[in-house]
Amino acid sequence: MIALLQRVSSSRVIVSDEVIGNIDAGVMALIAVESGDTEAIAAKILQKISRYRMFSDENGKMNLSLLDTGGAMLLVPQFTLAADTGRGLRPSFSKGASPAEGRLLFDTLVGLAGELGCRVQTGQFGADMQVELVNDGPVTFWLQESQT
Repeated sequence: MIALLQRVSSSRVIVSDEVIGNIDAGVMALIAVESGDTEAIAAKILQKISRYRMFSDENGKMNLSLLDTGGAMLLVPQFTLAADTGRGLRPSFSKGASPAEGRLLFDTLVGLAGELGCRVQTGQFGADMQVELVNDGPVTFWLQESQT
């Protein structure tokens, strides 16, 4: 599973001209589910998303996590992050989970995130989405978990 985290001062997802997810300060995470991912992997990457120290403390050091700051989380499914771009000029999506598996694990991730106590918003799996964000910093991190 891949999560591209961005520290944001605001972010929202629009589908068919309707805002379906909207947060102020927090983390917007683009999520890709790969073939072979499991609920345990989803739980592990969620722990990283929620506890990754990407917010500044009183000394300006990145020592605080989303849970420390009480910020919100916007989770957006994005299968293209799982693309294999190693050959040619056309991406291969063979590493990605099937749509059914991807939806199930994305929904699992969202459910687990809801148990953390922070505000959670989402994009829509399989939809054509417009994602707007104000990247704070900019601060962006790539996280990946797999069976090892």
